[in-house]
Amino acid sequence: MPDIQEDLPLSLYSAAQVRELDARLIAAGIPGFELMSRAAHAAWRALRRRWPQAGALTVLAGRGNNAGDGYLVAALAQRAGWRVRVLAVGDPQQLQGDAAQALGEARQAGVAIEPWSECAPLEGVLVDALLGTGLGGTVREPYAQAIRQVNASGLPVLAVDIPSGLSADTGSALGVAVRAELTVTFIGLKIGLFTGEAPDHVGTLVFADLAADPPIVAAQPVTARRLAAGSVARLAPRPRTAHKGHFGHVLVVGGDLGLGGAALLGAESALRAGAGLVSLATRGAHVPAALARRPELMSRGVESANQALALMTRADVLVVGPGLGQEVWGRSLLSAAAGLAQPQVWDADALNLLAAGALGAPAHAVLTPHPGEAARLLDCDIGTVQADRPTAALALARRHGSVVVLKGAGSLVADPEGRLALCDHGHPAMAGAGLGDVLAGLIGALLAQGLAPFEAACLAVWLHARAGERLAPMGRGLLASDLFPAIRQLLEEHSPCLN
Repeated sequence: MPDIQEDLPLSLYSAAQVRELDARLIAAGIPGFELMSRAAHAAWRALRRRWPQAGALTVLAGRGNNAGDGYLVAALAQRAGWRVRVLAVGDPQQLQGDAAQALGEARQAGVAIEPWSECAPLEGVLVDALLGTGLGGTVREPYAQAIRQVNASGLPVLAVDIPSGLSADTGSALGVAVRAELTVTFIGLKIGLFTGEAPDHVGTLVFADLAADPPIVAAQPVTARRLAAGSVARLAPRPRTAHKGHFGHVLVVGGDLGLGGAALLGAESALRAGAGLVSLATRGAHVPAALARRPELMSRGVESANQALALMTRADVLVVGPGLGQEVWGRSLLSAAAGLAQPQVWDADALNLLAAGALGAPAHAVLTPHPGEAARLLDCDIGTVQADRPTAALALARRHGSVVVLKGAGSLVADPEGRLALCDHGHPAMAGAGLGDVLAGLIGALLAQGLAPFEAACLAVWLHARAGERLAPMGRGLLASDLFPAIRQLLEEHSPCLN
C-alpha cells in the first residue's frame, strides 16, 4: 500500500511538473490505472483514520482522472460495508481511459451512481473528486454550484489531490473552491496547496508518494522548496574566544516622529538574534525611550542625512525602513543608505519610497514587502499579487536585483536567479502590528553573522513563523515583542551557540 506522510517532503511542484512526473512514472512501467488505484487506497486510508465511525460516504465526481480517484474510493468504501453514493457532475459515460476503468470498478462493486442536482441529499463524509490540478480558469457551472453545496453542507470533506477550484500553481480560489477538512495529495506536493488562499481551503494535508521510484522523482525539476529545520541554513557554533566584533554591527534606521516603536522593535530583534552590536538611528525625541527600554542599544538621534551617513558607514548591515515615514527626513536617510555597498534590509516605508521611483535598491539588499507594498512595487493592485504570489515574488526579485520576502500566508523568499522558497508555518495570531519590524531586524542579525542574503532571509522567515506557532496558545493579542524569547530558543535549538 502507498505510504501516507504527514511529515511532508521539501520539494514543491507546479501542476505541469507533477503531470510530467506522472508521465515519467508511467513510461517507466507503472500503468496509469495502478497509480490511480494507489491514490484511491491512500485517500481511503486517510479517510478511515480521520473518520473511522462515519459509515457513510458521498462522492462528488467530475469528468477527469480526479473523478477516477473518487470512483475507486467509492468502490473501496462499498466493499467495506459503508453506505456509498456517487453524485456525478456531467455524464459519467464521457469518462475515458483510466477514469472509465475506475467507473467500471465502482459499478462492479455495487456503488449507486446518480446524476448530481442541487436537490441531491448529501450524507456522511463528502469526497471531493470534482476538479483536479488541470483547472486553468474560473470554475464554471454546474461545478461552481456543486462546490457551493459542499461548502454549505456542514459535513466533513476530504479533497482528492487538491480542493476543487483551488489553483495548484498559485493557491488562489478560481471563483469558488471547496473548503476541505482533509486533503490527500499524490506523487508531488503542489505549490498552490501552501500559499495564497490555500490555508482556508486545504485543511489538514497528507501526502502519498504512490511508491514512486525515487530516482525518477529526484530528476524532476521543482518550482520551490519548503522551509524546514533540515532545509534552512545554520549559524556556525561560536568559538570560546568569541567577542562582539565577530558577529557584526547592525544599524537600524527609522522611527520618524510618532513612529519610534517600529525602529526599536527592529533593533531589539537584531540584538536578540545574536548580532554583536546594534545601533539605532532615529529621531532624537525617541532616544530616551529607547535607552529606557533597551540600554544595550547604541541609540543616536539624527536629524539629517549627514548625521545618519556617519553612522551608516561604520555598520556592517543596515536595516532601513521601520517607522521611517515618507517625509523629507525619511527620504533623505533612505537616499543616503541607497548609495552604500554593505548588505541592507529594506522594509515598510523604505519600500514605499522605492516604489515611488526616486531611487533604486542597493546591491545585496533584502526587500520584505507585504502584499500591499508588493503591489506598489509592481505597479499593480493587491488582487493581482495575491492571485499569483510565486510569480509576484520572482518578478520583484528580478526587477530589483534583490532577495525578496513576500510576506503573508505561505510567505515566499525569491532571488534574482529564480530560487524560490516557501514557508508553510505561522499562525493567525501573528496578524498584528510590529511583526514585520521584528522580521526585518532578525534578517539583519543573520546577515551580520555571516549568512548570504537568500539564506538569511529563509532562516529568518522560518524562525519568525515557528516562533509564532509556539506562541499560538496565547491567541489574540500576541505582541511583536512576545516573539523575542521564542526566536532565541528556536535559534539555539537549531544552531547551538557552542558545540
